[in-house]
Amino acid sequence: MSTQNFRVNELIRVAEVRLIGPENENIGVVPVQKALQIARDAELDLVEVAPNSEPPVCRVMDFGKFLYERTKKDREARKSQTKIEVKEIRLRPKTNEHHRGFKTRDARRWLLEGNKVKVTIRFRGREITYPEIALEDLREIAQELADVALIEQSPNIEGRTMGMVLAPSKPAKKKTAEPDKEASPQEE
Repeated sequence: MSTQNFRVNELIRVAEVRLIGPENENIGVVPVQKALQIARDAELDLVEVAPNSEPPVCRVMDFGKFLYERTKKDREARKSQTKIEVKEIRLRPKTNEHHRGFKTRDARRWLLEGNKVKVTIRFRGREITYPEIALEDLREIAQELADVALIEQSPNIEGRTMGMVLAPSKPAKKKTAEPDKEASPQEE
């Protein structure tokens, strides 16, 4: 956070301010020089916290500590935000059932993690003349993932690719991920 948002000490250029003391007590409306003297006596800073009020509200505090706590709080807020990524699965119209099963399993895992999944089918050569094959594949994938996903963007064709975007249906579906993890080591 920059110090440009706050006027501190001598940068406060008004006649009177509403002063809040170092212990958060309301001192009242005082001349800015007296407020600066109170801040100096307490070996703290005079910080303008509400410049738009009449008169402006100033607080006696340690400005460096205030900035540190504010940046720390912002960092924590950013860390706690969930970042949704768009993962992609690429197929071909001739991709067999076995390989599509692996891709679908990956998509299920990503959806349970809360990410979106873009499923694309790339056409090569004359495959573009039969887009209904790719459309059927996309519908089958959407059906297989219907318990954990919703279709966010329906299948559409762009150039030589056909694709759709799936979004996680509910964050509470994470309970279904645990049995899958237990079942997969038994298969090996």
